[in-house]
This record gives sequence, structure tokens and C-alpha cells, in this order.
Amino acid sequence: MKSPLTRFGWVAVASTVLVVAGCGPSEGTGSDGSAQQEGDKTLKILYWQAPSTLNPYLSGGTKDIDAASLVLEPLAQYNERAEMLPLLAEEIPTLKNGGIAEDLRSITWKLKPGIEFSDGTPLTAEHVEFTGNYCLNPQMGCNSAASFEHVEGFEVGEDSLTITVKFSEPKGFPYGPFVGSTAPILNKYQFENCTGLRAQECSEQNFAPIGTGPFTVANFRAKDVITYRRNENFRHEGKPFFDRVIFKGGGEAASAARAVLETGEFDYAWNLQIEPEILAQMERAGKGRVRAGFGSQVERLIVNLTNDDPALKDERSLYKGGENAHPFLSDHSVRKALSIAIDRNVLVEAGYGLAGKPSCNLIPAPSYYASEANESCKVQQIDEANRILDEAGWLMGEDGVRVKNGVRLSILYQTSTNSVRQGTQALIKQMWQRIGVETELRNVDGAVFFGSDPASPDTFQKCFADIQMYTNNFVGTDPGAYVAGWTCKEIPGPDNQWVGTNDSRACDPEYDAKVPIMQQEANREERIRLAKELNDYVVQDYWEIPLIHRATTSAIANSVQGPTVNPWDAELWNIADWIRTE
Repeated sequence: MKSPLTRFGWVAVASTVLVVAGCGPSEGTGSDGSAQQEGDKTLKILYWQAPSTLNPYLSGGTKDIDAASLVLEPLAQYNERAEMLPLLAEEIPTLKNGGIAEDLRSITWKLKPGIEFSDGTPLTAEHVEFTGNYCLNPQMGCNSAASFEHVEGFEVGEDSLTITVKFSEPKGFPYGPFVGSTAPILNKYQFENCTGLRAQECSEQNFAPIGTGPFTVANFRAKDVITYRRNENFRHEGKPFFDRVIFKGGGEAASAARAVLETGEFDYAWNLQIEPEILAQMERAGKGRVRAGFGSQVERLIVNLTNDDPALKDERSLYKGGENAHPFLSDHSVRKALSIAIDRNVLVEAGYGLAGKPSCNLIPAPSYYASEANESCKVQQIDEANRILDEAGWLMGEDGVRVKNGVRLSILYQTSTNSVRQGTQALIKQMWQRIGVETELRNVDGAVFFGSDPASPDTFQKCFADIQMYTNNFVGTDPGAYVAGWTCKEIPGPDNQWVGTNDSRACDPEYDAKVPIMQQEANREERIRLAKELNDYVVQDYWEIPLIHRATTSAIANSVQGPTVNPWDAELWNIADWIRTE
């Protein structure tokens, strides 16, 4: 994904530290991420899950995507009202303005003239074309590959500012490629020697991409601190307001909230998954405000349908064409019993308050996409769960754990380290105990769990557990690309460097056949019907078990104006407009 970095003035200091050549102490940071230079305009952001890369194509973690959004930009983005806005493009292509072909097989974007990358390189359609081919490389498999579903090629216009995306079949919603924070434009000259199998190896480029955004990377310490400085070539005169940004990663949600709301050490804290009464108490200190917005985020259980036995070594949690089935989660009766034994209302009351709602769908919003077919999950059914397991031959053992053919219902249940998530785990463990399921709880530091290291055994893509829990959502308001994430080809594995999106390892040709139908459908009402059908397919087969429709909740210092919590795209989507008023 990157090319010779000497031409851009970057120097690799260590495998996890990158600094810009020529930056002296005035560009440094303290061990806590504080700015060392006096008198400058510094914005301090705290994400309790620390970024491990600034290449969103190589990570499914929100913290990596958000951190990259300060530097890398797409052709268009979504605002906090779920409206699509042109960013690097002059306008949004439509059928009416001729940007979308009548046969729905292509979309043509026109770039704004005069935009430059931070190194002075002009932004042309050549860079857009390169980014598309980078992601389509069969040896890599971009994390956002679903956005490029059915793309067969690109055509650069003679003016070098026009790019046409061609699809292999009609595309009812053609705004996947290059739209939103998960699909930004890369600098071809930086990444041209980093495609395919080399993509993950190019640490220098992945840690310090050259973009068109309001900031550039001055210093990157993976899973620790990122220092950004103003992009002097940014196209908007007088923006950004801040000279630099200190992006501190790590810790936990409560301490992040406290650093903004009580101590005032930071200006912005993200993803405050904290017990509601604690968050309200912090806000009363008067140094900051809490803001939340409901998008498509759903806290869910990922059911591993493959065998995660450590004894399998290199074949652990591999799909292997369906020949490596999970010893008990492959039983639909077990998956259903696990779901209906959960009291989602208790989970919301204990950990989310007004920032959560019980959810029976993986697509809860926009509201017109929410299926009405699964509402029974909002009522806990312990007796019915026990009956289902009895009928399926899972008999209660003397130790209170069900057994069938020598296989015990004993689950390893993992998630990222966070007090609310650990509280949710403990509650679900108690609920499952009532139906004869033994549960071992495990939590992994968020920077590792949502990390991008293909060699790590602890990432959510590896799924070395029976059940894992996290939040997922889709960019924008159309789930057409999102539903493709449950297709067979999106199963993570060594062949795609573990960046596939189908963590449950479910593979059903019937489901796969339904996805292109939705993707080709242009009629809005029919798209809605198909989205509900695909949601129901996954939910009712219990590949994933939805728990809570979560709000995006963040803390903002009273001295900073401009942030708008955006559940539809990168949370820092409009950081160029942020200012300090005190």
C-alpha cells in the first residue's frame, strides 16, 4: 500500500513509532499525550481504544477509522443527519444529473479542481483509480471490500478529474466505493509498492498516510499516542483552527470521560460505554457536556460456527469449506436457546440507560429498515429455552451443565475490556446458567481486540472463542454493502489476511444468492423489503444475536465548539470546523 517513503520525508524510527523528519521537541508530546509546546492551539482527543494503524482498509476498528479520518478523505461523506455530502467531489452523482448510468452499471464522479495532498501532489482521478484497484487486489481483501462489491473496473476521464466506477451488474445503491470514512482516497505514489500481500508489511505508510484532510501525521506510536499537525496545503483557507491534535489512545471508558468532564485534561472523549448514573455524575462537574446519537450500532453476540479448539492449531476457527463445524454451536437449537434466555431489558437498564434500547435486529436504523419479525426476543424465555434444549437431546448433568454425546455446553465468551461489557458478560453468564450452559468469561484490551495485526491471536477477526461480543454498524443509511458482510467470501482467514467481515463463519449459498438481488434493486421500497429479509435470515438462524441498539456517546469540553456526534460516519468527520471559544 505504500511506495518508497524517502520521497515524502518520512523516517521509520521503530516498528511502532513514526515521526516526521525535521520535527524537533516543539512537536513532541509528554508520556500522557500532553503538548510540549506552549501557546499553540492544541486539541486533545482521548479514545480509550488505542489506534493500531491509520489505514482504514486494513482494520475494522472504529478507533482506527476515526483516527485516519483526520488525514484521509473520501469523495463524499455523511453528516450527523445522515445526509450524503460531497467532499472531494463537486457533487453527488444521481440519475437526474447524469452521474449514474440509466442501466445502473456505472457511477461517474467529478473531483473538485485544485485539491492537493499534504505533500503538494495534486489530487487526480489517478489516485482514486489506484485506491480502487488497491482494494480489489485478490491477494489482500480490504476490510471495506463490501463497498467495492461487483466493481469490475475504473475509467479515468481525459481531464484527469473524472472517474467512472463500472459495475459487473446493475447497482441499486452505487455509493459504496469512495464514500464514507471506510473508503477514503490513498496517495498512489506513497502506496504503489504496498499492494496485495505487501499491504500489511508497509508499516511506515500505514502509520503515516499522506492525505488531503485538515491534518498530517507528525508522530505515530501504535496503541499509544498520535500527534497531528495542521495541513498547510488544506484547501479551506483559515482551517483547521487548531495547529495540532494530540490523539491519545488506551485506558478505559470511565477514565476517558473523567478526563473531559471532571479534570478538563482533554477536549473530547469517544465511545463512553459507561453506566448512565456514573456519566451523569461526571457531567455535573461542569467542565464538559455529553452528547449522544442513535445510528445503526448494535451490541451483539457473534456465534462462532467453526471449531475454536486450540488443539487444532493452525486450523482453529477456520471455515474449511464447512468441514470444521463447531461441536455444539452448529446446532440451531443451542443458538436459539442462548438468544431467548437473555433478558435484554436488564442489560439496557444495568449498562446503558437512555443510551440503549433492546434490539432484536442487526439493522435497527434508519427506522424504516427495522424488521418487525423478531420482536419476541425482547421477552426473556427461560422455560422455552430449557424445553428446546431438552428436545434437542442436551441433557442436564449432575453439575448443572448440559451434555450430549459427551459434548458439554461450555462456552468461552470474549469481548473487549470495558466495565459495561464486563457487566453485560456477567449478567448473560447468570442467564445462561439457568439453562444449563457453563460460561468462561474473557476480556481483551480494546487496542488488541480491534487491532489490525494479522499475527495476533486475540483480534476479533480471529475469533478464537465460542462467542464474542462487540458493536457493529454501517456507514451511511443504506445497508446494501453491510449485508454483503455475511456472505461466504467475507469469512476471515489467512487467504484474506484476516480482514473479512463474516466473523461467525456462516456460509449459506441461499443467503449469498439474495444479496445481489438487493444490491441491484433501485426501488426504495423494494430495497427496504430485501434488507429486512436479509436481516431476518441472519437473526433467525442466530449467526449473530442482537442485544442492544446503542447510541454513540461522547464527551466534549465546554471550551470546544463544532463537534456533532455523528453515528453515520467517522465521529470526527467535521474536525476542520472545530474551534476553541475559551
